Amino acid sequence: MTKLNAALPASLVLVGAGRMGAAMMQGWLAMGLPAASLTILDPVPAPDLAAACADRGVRLNPPLAEIAAPDVLVLAIKPQMLDTAAPGLAPLAGPDTLILSILAGKRIADLSGRFPAAGAIVRAMPNTPAAIGRGISGVAASPAVSERQRGFAAALLGAVGQVEWLADESLIDAVTAVSGSGPAYVFLLAESLARAGEAAGLPADLALRLARATVEGSGELMRQSPDVAPATLRQNVTSPGGTTAAALSVLMADDGLDPLMRDAVAAALRRAGELSG
Repeated sequence: MTKLNAALPASLVLVGAGRMGAAMMQGWLAMGLPAASLTILDPVPAPDLAAACADRGVRLNPPLAEIAAPDVLVLAIKPQMLDTAAPGLAPLAGPDTLILSILAGKRIADLSGRFPAAGAIVRAMPNTPAAIGRGISGVAASPAVSERQRGFAAALLGAVGQVEWLADESLIDAVTAVSGSGPAYVFLLAESLARAGEAAGLPADLALRLARATVEGSGELMRQSPDVAPATLRQNVTSPGGTTAAALSVLMADDGLDPLMRDAVAAALRRAGELSG
């Protein structure tokens, strides 16, 4: 059994339990957070979430008036719901409460304006592999966040993956463009590789199985080779004058994958800026 981490808060309210919120909840409970210290607020909880809360003894949707200001208030709702939800939630954010937000595009200043009593705000951008405990989060903190509260944020986000603290909140949009949106780029690679295999004459179902297994296995190989650069792993499977080298001559051309990926990340970065506020 996982021992309780001393950095975990004594009281925690999670607002929004969709895919990411539910994944975080499961991670917290697995790492030893007592179910009695956790409260979930979600206007339309999924049946499996409601069942999990009932089984584990997690409070689900109690009256707001019955909730004391917690150590940590986690915001995991859709960003466009913030203006509607904030007035009702603001009383939960006391002067000693840390607000941990995973709302894309909502800056620390935006959150401070909506939760005026809370000075300590941590803004994080996790990604969907958090659902299997393999996510990564870029994290920025307001000046009022104490070391103890940093410990809370690190423990809660670390329950679902790696945590990277950022020197400046302005980097969050770039994190969003790279790792926040990045899983979709990898899934698209698998799709594209499968379509290319089908175009080369493979049956569609076989091409898809080959593409999926290749992406899955390559990612696992990279995970198990933490001290080996991706470029080195690529070179290790590229024989001079061979088939891989022929394919890479296309992907690594001046108009190949690098400029395409830069354009894609730049587009995501621009959109993240547009969604801010």
